Amino acid sequence: MLLRIAPLLFVLLWSTGFIASKVSAEHAEPFTFLVVRFLLVVAILLPVAYSVPRPSLAAARDAAIAGMLIHTGYLGGVMIALTHGMPAGVVAIIVCLQPVVTALLAGPLLGERITPRNWAGLAVGLAGVSLVVAPKIGFSAADVGAGLSTEAVLGAVIGLVGITFGTLFQKARGHTGDLRALAFFQYLGALAAAAPLAFAMERMDVDWTIEFALALGWLVLVLSLGAIGLLLLLIRASAVSRVTSLFYLVPATTALLAWALFGESLSALQLVGVVLVMAAVMLTGGLRRA
Repeated sequence: MLLRIAPLLFVLLWSTGFIASKVSAEHAEPFTFLVVRFLLVVAILLPVAYSVPRPSLAAARDAAIAGMLIHTGYLGGVMIALTHGMPAGVVAIIVCLQPVVTALLAGPLLGERITPRNWAGLAVGLAGVSLVVAPKIGFSAADVGAGLSTEAVLGAVIGLVGITFGTLFQKARGHTGDLRALAFFQYLGALAAAAPLAFAMERMDVDWTIEFALALGWLVLVLSLGAIGLLLLLIRASAVSRVTSLFYLVPATTALLAWALFGESLSALQLVGVVLVMAAVMLTGGLRRA
């Protein structure tokens, strides 16, 4: 039953993370925020990790590497891009190249077969995402190159590389061991990577407000524990190229949540993009039971 509802539940939970992260970014620097978030997750998972069968040293090491890529690399890269002025719509377009890049690499690296139907779904999904986020970009395509700093572009690319290679590595090396214990070592690895970056690059100041605490609590409990747990479960149970196609649904779902919660408008063009994204995920098999 969990595998039946896991894809839709994952998309819904993951999409809320962009809203909560936007709030958190106003009160803490990127890696400082990640250090606080990862510390809380590690503290919560520590007793759980000791109450379940412990993974081998090799499995724990692989989980830590996956955590560095999926958590520190992806989240840190995205937050760097946003901090240096890249519009969220542009970040979304770059990061949503992940299913395409993953499909290109899943064949030679994991031996997965990508069918013509899958490729069609990937192309339709990318077009749909572009329509959803286009009104959010904030400037014309002619100004994109001139308006982005090197730091912003580098951050977005790091985020794309982190989530792509993180999911591929997780699929290739994350088959054995209790997922709860492996999640603990993932976040331990993520913390080990984020802490030196925060110390070296940031002032590590945090504006502790109720708004920040609520957003942090949501990201820790719902995203870091709930959504990531579902992602690990889906990666273990299905082809990684199919799982990553679910990320196409995130910008569309985020736009719908922003409309429902904050009254943000949805244009006809965006609604067409939502329909295309849904069709793309159906084509790639992302919503089928693993």
